[in-house]
Amino acid sequence: MDICDRGVSVYREALRHSRVTGEVPQCVVELGLLRQATDAEALVPVPPDVALFSATQPIERTILDNQHRLAALRVAVSRIESVYLEALQGDALVRRLVGPDVISAALEQAVGACTTELLTMQPGGGRAPVLLAEALTRDLDLAVRGVRQRTLYQHSIRTHGPTLAYVQQVTEHGAEVRTAEELFERLIVCDRAIAFIPSIRDRSTEALAIRHPGIVRYLVRSFEHVWHGAEPVALTPGGSPDPLADDIHRAVLRLLVSGFPDKAIAKRLGISLRSVANHVRRASDSLGSRSRAELGYLLAVRGIVRPGHGIASEGESESAGPHPAGDPPDLPELDSRDTVLPAG
Repeated sequence: MDICDRGVSVYREALRHSRVTGEVPQCVVELGLLRQATDAEALVPVPPDVALFSATQPIERTILDNQHRLAALRVAVSRIESVYLEALQGDALVRRLVGPDVISAALEQAVGACTTELLTMQPGGGRAPVLLAEALTRDLDLAVRGVRQRTLYQHSIRTHGPTLAYVQQVTEHGAEVRTAEELFERLIVCDRAIAFIPSIRDRSTEALAIRHPGIVRYLVRSFEHVWHGAEPVALTPGGSPDPLADDIHRAVLRLLVSGFPDKAIAKRLGISLRSVANHVRRASDSLGSRSRAELGYLLAVRGIVRPGHGIASEGESESAGPHPAGDPPDLPELDSRDTVLPAG
């Protein structure tokens, strides 16, 4: 609330004559600078400090009441915290987070407290622009604070414009980004002290916050294993990174020979069903196969692809015969929703 110019003039006149009559601006009345005189026909001026005291007393009482309520809430929750930890019976180092709001709050708290390192593994291809915008603000703030950031994506993001724009901005501020053919799971690790992974119960609305040193260490080592075999995303001004199209093509054919349907291949590699179909068509045209079954047979029999081993290297005999496929190890189902863990 502000005092208008006319209000200042009327208040000055009231001070000069000790009272004022007639219509006055509402602003000086609401601020308590003019009050009804005893004869009820005029308004008398009130000193500014007295008017301010009267106006702020209700606000200060409300603030004080809220502070008391806040203190009471903290005491109540602190009392129940011991009951919660006792009920978990040692499982407090692995906490179940239920609901997108709870997960987001826990992540925001952990990432906000991050001081040395943030590790992120994001399977599933390119990220939604709105999630990338949120992640960019957070990650640039981490860079300013000197937090080392390393992120793993799948090769398919190398042709996704919004994700590449995000990568270019964060790498310019010191972050490191690499891509791999497949990633085993979505993962966020802060300062090697707490890790977040999707829950197996309901991947769309549940996550696990892990503080157990042994489990966190295992997850970090798993991240490092993938990181050392991943390809850095090298961006040049106005250019794009190597799309690694041949690597993705080999991966599609390897999974095809291993018996995976197109939908599973697309999910594991973070690419679209159309892309999978294009890779399969390209291989079929090259080998002259007339069906998917014939294509898988030709790829395996000629030693071009071996289940679980990718494309055969040059010099290997095409007559070596098919490699026993066995039961290919499957990855956990990748969650396509981004309410569980953030994009960056």
